[in-house]
Amino acid sequence: MGYSAVVTLGNTPNTDILCSNVEGTKFVHIQVKTYVPGTRTCSVGKKAQKEYGPNFFWILGGIPKWGSKDPFEYYIIPSTVMSKNVKEKSEHWLATPGKDGREHKDSNVRIVTLPPFKSEHSWGADGYKDRWDLIEEKLGAPHQ
Repeated sequence: MGYSAVVTLGNTPNTDILCSNVEGTKFVHIQVKTYVPGTRTCSVGKKAQKEYGPNFFWILGGIPKWGSKDPFEYYIIPSTVMSKNVKEKSEHWLATPGKDGREHKDSNVRIVTLPPFKSEHSWGADGYKDRWDLIEEKLGAPHQ
């Protein structure tokens, strides 16, 4: 895509990929979570509730099963959007009684619903499929 990207191999907290323009003057941090296309949800964990700043993105990557003809899928979500919505939905779920009126217990798992599926208790990534333009806005036009 005309940018430089480095996989951090777990050496940078909360960043799987560090991406910059070719000049190295603008950066974005990317956290990646994967799922199999066609599933209803993607688990992102409790840290999705933290707002890491305007240059931090979550990419939910749909990786098809081996031999599948399904295409890869990508949801590019700004941290500000992810944190706000995941936190609100998690708090709503915790405040809502479960089966037989039992209290929900908190965990480290947070769920994002993948379109076209929807859930009252998890935020959906509607409107963020293939939104590479959000990252391009932060890095500027790539050199050709």
